[in-house]
Amino acid sequence: MSIDFGKALSVRETPIPGLVVLDLPVHGDARGWFKENWQREKMTAAGVDLPDFGPVQNNISFNDAVGTTRGIHAEPWDKYVSVATGRIFGAWVDLREGDSFGAVFTTELDPSTAIFVPRGVGNSYQTLEPDTAYTYLVNDHWSPDATYTFLNLADETAAIDWPIPLDDVEISAKDKNHPRLADVVPMPPKKILVTGANGQLGRALREEFGDHPWIEYATRAHLDLTSPDLDAARRWRDYGTIINAAAYTKVDVAETPEGRTEAWAANVTAVAALARIATANGITLVHVSSDYVFDGTKDGAYGTDEPYAPLGVYGQTKAAGDAIVSVVPRHYIVRTSWVIGEGANFVRTMASLAERGIDPRVVDDQVGRLTFTSDIAATIHGLVRGAAAFGVYNVTGQGAPTSWCDIARQVYELTGHDPARVTGVSTEEYFAGATSPVAPRPHNSVLDTTGTTAVGIALGDATESLRAYLARG
Repeated sequence: MSIDFGKALSVRETPIPGLVVLDLPVHGDARGWFKENWQREKMTAAGVDLPDFGPVQNNISFNDAVGTTRGIHAEPWDKYVSVATGRIFGAWVDLREGDSFGAVFTTELDPSTAIFVPRGVGNSYQTLEPDTAYTYLVNDHWSPDATYTFLNLADETAAIDWPIPLDDVEISAKDKNHPRLADVVPMPPKKILVTGANGQLGRALREEFGDHPWIEYATRAHLDLTSPDLDAARRWRDYGTIINAAAYTKVDVAETPEGRTEAWAANVTAVAALARIATANGITLVHVSSDYVFDGTKDGAYGTDEPYAPLGVYGQTKAAGDAIVSVVPRHYIVRTSWVIGEGANFVRTMASLAERGIDPRVVDDQVGRLTFTSDIAATIHGLVRGAAAFGVYNVTGQGAPTSWCDIARQVYELTGHDPARVTGVSTEEYFAGATSPVAPRPHNSVLDTTGTTAVGIALGDATESLRAYLARG
């Protein structure tokens, strides 16, 4: 066996998305050779398409004879394949749902090369030298309940040009009888779990993502996020993304002893449990944050890296949740403000008051932008589907910041009523006669969304979105 010594570590892309070949530095002399077969820091830095996939098991398949042929098997986990001794001809076929289904890539591997095989890509090989040791790392343990997808080695559509004809090699009877490509059921993606599915954002996420076998919408009745048994509630290795749309949002009630307990349970205890599960299982966690993590005293829009300064209990719990999620390796924190969706909300209240002939007093010293749940859901979809870096993304409607009073007047005007019927008052005046606890509000809730639009996510104009929302009734 001749090994190419001294290559520089590099990553090569293939026609199959996520399937990448690595050239490995091998150091050798008269005594033998040495290589770093998997070096996490160096290899994940070498190419953006090579993830830190978190292997949990290392397997070795030893092959005595030339021509031993195995596969084509697609498994529900990622695999990092290399050769310890000998040489193979490898063939990979994309068996995942999507445009690249059926794409084929072949190459030879020796100890100086390796390949990262994403979940759902069919893997097979043929030995080209005797005493070949084929090794692979995987990031999940075998399970009889897991979904596997197989393809016939001799499939005419894939048309793999095997170096040694299949009639002349050792193949298991099982591999000979796998289906042709036309009969293969593609492997679905990892599951997406949406919590809080009955809330305003949860309903928007259902409309955005649709109903598919791999998407699960969970309400509190389906999944108690504060349960001590949450770790065992699902086979979490089957999930790729958790979108946590469940939250306690009663900002004034949170100032009461009972509300404080509920807010911390939903916004912190539950989030900590999801963060622990996401970290342990390599899951992407999407967390929805709030402008209430700031005190609203800044002059100008709040960026994504501003220091927290929450004023009330609700803001404190949201800030604590943000801090927890920020240490999850794969996370998106979607920070938003003044959320409007289906169900009871400020816009519907103002429209109702206008129709009933009521002239309201509305706060005019709190400034921000409306955010419609459809924009939040579309942003989340764009983040988990695309290649945006993990981190914090601000999401609000676009346009000039306005006060709640300005928005109320817009609602009156857009519904055919006189906007002058709305009177502006300060926050202090508005709550002067309150008989129950009132949470302090940030006076400036304007969020800087340039980082979100920079990754190609379009956000709707707040006024136009309001017009469309009212038109739908």
